[in-house]
Amino acid sequence: MARLEYPGAFYHVMNRGNAGQDLFRTKRDRERFLECLETAVERFSLKIHAYCLMTTHYHILMETMDANLSRAVQWINVSFAAYFNRKRNRHGHLFQGRFRSILVEAEEYLKELSRYIHLNPVRAGIVEKTEEYPWSSYRAYIGKMKRPEWLETQWLLSQFGRKKREAEERYRIFVETVDPATLENPEKELTGGIILGSGGFVKWVKEAFVAPR
Repeated sequence: MARLEYPGAFYHVMNRGNAGQDLFRTKRDRERFLECLETAVERFSLKIHAYCLMTTHYHILMETMDANLSRAVQWINVSFAAYFNRKRNRHGHLFQGRFRSILVEAEEYLKELSRYIHLNPVRAGIVEKTEEYPWSSYRAYIGKMKRPEWLETQWLLSQFGRKKREAEERYRIFVETVDPATLENPEKELTGGIILGSGGFVKWVKEAFVAPR
């Protein structure tokens, strides 16, 4: 099934290094990728709701104001790859083929997906506590770091309370009181490999954006 793109769509976007190679070898690599995200937010009218940069791959929860997911993510990947290759005087593909994207029904699954993404470093054994990892959006969600202007936290936090401090604490409890080792990936409920949502959402997407065969 082709990528489904429409204004106001939410996605979980992932990509890995080609042949398992590291995408982020230094602090500067990670900083540069976040700079690419910041530029893309303005250039493509995006909202970044969450992210996590691991060594070999990345996760982004993204909302597109226009139907431009492919163009936006391709620009991010190409921009970062150009920096990466230039810095190391290398050629060839940096990323493993096409990026993966899951269309998400935000009201049903965005909370669970953000938790699963933020817990990646704990599941991987990199840190013991989620807030110890500096290369995800989690610390901004719980008030442990200044929120970058390009990071949208209001939508998710509004699901946990009206007051900012109260919502931050409730989100922290939501994330940190589960066992990362046994937490199921919300995407086990995927439809067609690319849609995560209720039956009604899947039906709406197919009727509106998938051409009948």
